[in-house]
Amino acid sequence: MVAELRQENLRLRQQLQALTRDAEKNAAIFQRFHALELSLLHSGSLPELLERIVNRTREILGLDEVTLIIHDPEHEVRNLLATSGLEVPISPGVRLIDRPPSGNAAYGRLLGPWLGPFRDEHLELFRRDRRFGSVALLPLVAQGCLFGSLNLASADPDRYTRRHSSDFHCRLAGVAALCLQNVVDRERLVVDGYTDRLTRWKNRRYLDTRLPQEVARALRYGESLSCLILDVDHFKQINDRYGHPSGDAVLQEIAGRIKGHLRSSDLAVRFGGEEFVVFLIHANVEKAAAIGERIRHCIADTPFSVRGGLRLRVTISGGVAELKGGDSADDPAAIAAATLHRADTALYRAKSEGRNRIVCDDSS
Repeated sequence: MVAELRQENLRLRQQLQALTRDAEKNAAIFQRFHALELSLLHSGSLPELLERIVNRTREILGLDEVTLIIHDPEHEVRNLLATSGLEVPISPGVRLIDRPPSGNAAYGRLLGPWLGPFRDEHLELFRRDRRFGSVALLPLVAQGCLFGSLNLASADPDRYTRRHSSDFHCRLAGVAALCLQNVVDRERLVVDGYTDRLTRWKNRRYLDTRLPQEVARALRYGESLSCLILDVDHFKQINDRYGHPSGDAVLQEIAGRIKGHLRSSDLAVRFGGEEFVVFLIHANVEKAAAIGERIRHCIADTPFSVRGGLRLRVTISGGVAELKGGDSADDPAAIAAATLHRADTALYRAKSEGRNRIVCDDSS
């Protein structure tokens, strides 16, 4: 009888130890997932969030590969990333696609988290040159619609099996989806606040935010940076004679023609009214003036269509000033304002000297 009690006591102690180990293991897993969720929730921008979803998930959960697939048929996410102004590299594990992976059976069945062995049909969701032991495919859902997936891969075939619980992974997918939706919505509002509704150029508010960054970078690396201010000549007469809708159409077309002579790296804004400001990256005053002349000819040589089918000739005047190499980088905002003022003074000279011309700042 005593021996039986001792045996039962030993069995119960072993069972308790096993339960304790399981509890400690689950607590450790919970802590890792909790740290990961906090990292995602505290992301300050869309680029940062994308980077954390992929790289932090891989690091914290000790995985061999993590990929994030997002449906972006209207290229909204891509446009938000392009206009964020943040120099944060996007992880190669992030894929923005126009449509779901064609014919991919694993993705097509992704109505909920799928945990199990790695199969050939998973190759499209990861790097095609790698094979893994097991994977977890987590759908990202917003308003009941699948808009992407978070895909986790491990070399260990026992890391993810059909027997494993998916509770922690369901929660992770939900947090990632919520964070993505919130950050996209927030940055969409920011972009709208920085965008001129008529021309779809950036506005003066954006210039005030971005320009000091560009000035600081140019001074830090000793790069050329020039300001080109363009103003439509006698624009009030266009509005007065042909009406404001015609004036708006002329401004839209002018913006398009100017844009055709700029690079994606140049900082271009509608400064207000009929005035456009462009900061040309890696361009000295001579190069900026040459670009200004090409834009001036592009506008002056081709008439604009206005109300009633009339063809209207429009000209612009421009002023150019280069960032001074001797300026101190201690106050980029003040240096930016000074450069803008010198370009504006050159523009005033162009107007006073007869318009339809580009004038360079004498001190550049």
